[in-house]
Amino acid sequence: MASSKMLTTKKETVKIVPLPELTSEEKLFQKQRMRDVYLLLENLTLKEEATIKLIIDCLYDVGIINLINKKIQNRPLNKLAKIMASTPKPIFKILAWRWVRKNLSNKVANWLNNKVKFK
Repeated sequence: MASSKMLTTKKETVKIVPLPELTSEEKLFQKQRMRDVYLLLENLTLKEEATIKLIIDCLYDVGIINLINKKIQNRPLNKLAKIMASTPKPIFKILAWRWVRKNLSNKVANWLNNKVKFK
């Protein structure tokens, strides 16, 4: 356990007291609850497949326009590229859905876990 520190501001001195370490029971409980979060997110991902695919579709549309505008400055080529960009969308959607199904639950669970650690 670390010793307490003193933090001095212009108005007052604040004593920073370290939090106690987690017990093995608390660590096990937290691990089990985060596993529950992971499983719930996995279930949500599978139940909301249509919603997630629509989100992927929207993100693709916005992202491809921004990418084309950034990379292709020539106006006629820019318009042609935007027309052609809709062609590979089904392939992108399939690959993106596979990635989401495989990774979303774990990434969101880890992100949420980091938010509740208070470190």
